[in-house]
Amino acid sequence: MGILLTTSIALLAGLLMTRVFKPFKLPAVTAYLIAGVLIGPYCLGACGIPNLGFNSHAAVELLSLVSEVALGFIAFSIGSEFRLEDLKKTGKQAFVIGIFQALVATLFVDLALLVVHYIMPEVISMSQVLTLGAIATATAPAATLMVVRQYKAKGPLTDLLLPIVALDDAVGLVVFAVSFGIAKTLVSGQVDMISIIVNPIVEIVCSLTLGAIMGWILTHLEKLFNSNTNRLNLSIAFVFLTVALSMMKFEIGIVHVSFSSLLVCMMMGTIFCNICPLSEDLMERSEKWTSPLLALFFVISGAELELGVFANMAIVAIGVIYIIFRSLGKYFGTYVSAKATKCAPNICKYLGITLLPQAGVALGMCTIAADPINGLGAQGALIRNITLFAVLIYELVGPLFTRMALTAAGDIKPMSDEVKNRRQTKLEMAKQKENSNQQ
Repeated sequence: MGILLTTSIALLAGLLMTRVFKPFKLPAVTAYLIAGVLIGPYCLGACGIPNLGFNSHAAVELLSLVSEVALGFIAFSIGSEFRLEDLKKTGKQAFVIGIFQALVATLFVDLALLVVHYIMPEVISMSQVLTLGAIATATAPAATLMVVRQYKAKGPLTDLLLPIVALDDAVGLVVFAVSFGIAKTLVSGQVDMISIIVNPIVEIVCSLTLGAIMGWILTHLEKLFNSNTNRLNLSIAFVFLTVALSMMKFEIGIVHVSFSSLLVCMMMGTIFCNICPLSEDLMERSEKWTSPLLALFFVISGAELELGVFANMAIVAIGVIYIIFRSLGKYFGTYVSAKATKCAPNICKYLGITLLPQAGVALGMCTIAADPINGLGAQGALIRNITLFAVLIYELVGPLFTRMALTAAGDIKPMSDEVKNRRQTKLEMAKQKENSNQQ
C-alpha cells in the first residue's frame, strides 16, 4: 500500500503543479521536477508523515524501476527518429555535430577545472578534473523529448536535435570510459588498457547488437497480430523485456561485458521504425500510453535531487564553473560544427541551447566514479556532489531554454486563431451545459 500511495501522490502532485505553473508558460518537465522537490526528502518528506511524500532517498530508490522503464521508452522513441529517409538529409550533419559538440564540452570543462586545480590543488585533483570533463558530454534525452512532445515541435532544428541527443550518449560513454580509465590510473598508479579501451567498445558493440536483434524480433512478431491494440501491447512488452536484458553484466576472461539500456532501446527503435511498415502508427499510440509514466519519471527525478549540496561553498563554486564552461562548450561546439556542415542560420544559433539539459546519463557516470571499490575512492564524493549540483540547475532551467530556443527557431508554432476559437467554443458550450443542468 505504501509504495502505491506514494506513487499516486507523486503523479498527482506533478499534474497539479503543471496547472500552478501554466500562467508562467514553463514546460511541464520543470513543473514535474519542482513537484518532485516539494514532495521529496527536503520538503514534504522531512515532515515525517508516512507515505505522504518521499521521507528519504532510500524511499525514492524503491521506485527506481519506474525510472529505468521510462528511460527505455524514451530511448525507444528517440531511436524512431533514425529513419533512413531522414538520415539521408541530416545524417552527416547530426554525426559531425553530435561528436564535435560533446568533445568541445569536455575540452572546455577540462581546461577550466585544470586552472582551478593548479590554483587550488588541495580542492580538486587531476583525476577529478578528467572525470568531470567526461561527464560534461552527457545530455538528457528525456527532458528534450518531453519538451518536443509537449509543444509538438516540428521543423529542421527538431529533426536534427533528436538524432544528436541519441548520438551524444554513445560519444559520452566512450569519452567517459577513456577519461575515467586515465583518472583511475592516476589514483592507483596502474595502467589498465582493458578498462580504458576494450570495455567501452565492447559495451557499445554489445548494446547495438542486442538492440538490433530485439528490433528485428519485434518486427516479425508484430506480423502475428491483426489488432493494433495487441501490436501496441507487444511493443510495450518488448521495451520492458529489452530494459531487463540490458541490465545483464558478466565477465569473459578479463573483459567486462555490460549494456547501456539507452543504446539498446535506441537501436531497437531504429531497427523497428525502418523495417516495420506499421511502426509510425504504433509509435504514436505508445506516446499516449507512456505519458503518465514519463510524468512520474520526472517527479521521481525531482525527488532525487540533492539540495544538500548547497551547504558546501566549494562544491557550489566548482559547480558554477562546471555549468558555465559546459554550457559554453556545448553552444560553441554546436555553433562551429553546424556552420561547418552548412546548417541553416537558425540551427547554428539555437541548436546548442537545446543540448544543455543534463540528468540520467550524467548521474550514472558520477555513480560509477563514486563507487568505493571500482571508482575513485574518496575522490568520487566530490565528483558526485558537483554533478548533482549541476543536474539540479540544468534540470530546472534546461527545459525552459530548450522551449525558448525551439520557439525562436520557429519549430514551436504559436497557437493559431482557429484553434483558440475552437477551444473557446468548447469551453462556452461546456459552461452552458453545466448551467442548464443546474437549472
